[in-house]
Amino acid sequence: MADIYELSVALDLRQDLSDEEVTELRWHLGLGPEPETLRIVPAFPVVVEDENGEPVVEDHPAPLLGRHEAAWRVGGALVSALVEPERSGNGPWALTVRQEVHPDDFGLTGALLGWLATKAEDRHSPAPGAVHLGWTRFYESDRCEPLMVRDGQVVWP
Repeated sequence: MADIYELSVALDLRQDLSDEEVTELRWHLGLGPEPETLRIVPAFPVVVEDENGEPVVEDHPAPLLGRHEAAWRVGGALVSALVEPERSGNGPWALTVRQEVHPDDFGLTGALLGWLATKAEDRHSPAPGAVHLGWTRFYESDRCEPLMVRDGQVVWP
């Protein structure tokens, strides 16, 4: 049995993203190269064994929402897309993500989603301190659950 969830994000982001933020976000979405400095999610700790068999923590950066392939458990395709604002500068950034995520990855993925919530247009905030990002679904379920960020923290299933 797998503990895989479908993660679907449909979000409009404010226009005021900096070039550095866009570059890092594009990397996380599998749409661009890794930036020299990571700021949105600055560390990717992984425990490995050293040459003496002792556990050590290393940093292994990896895009969090960057798979573009057939889904393993949820069916369909895994995708991420980021569309720039209109040339007139009057529109938001449009973000759509469909990925598979394991509960072991909720922490790092949650850090990215928490940051996205701070950049979301106001229409995604149904109440003060809450941002609706999209939906999650356990791979064996037919029922989607809202994906919310409340007071800066992702509310996972």
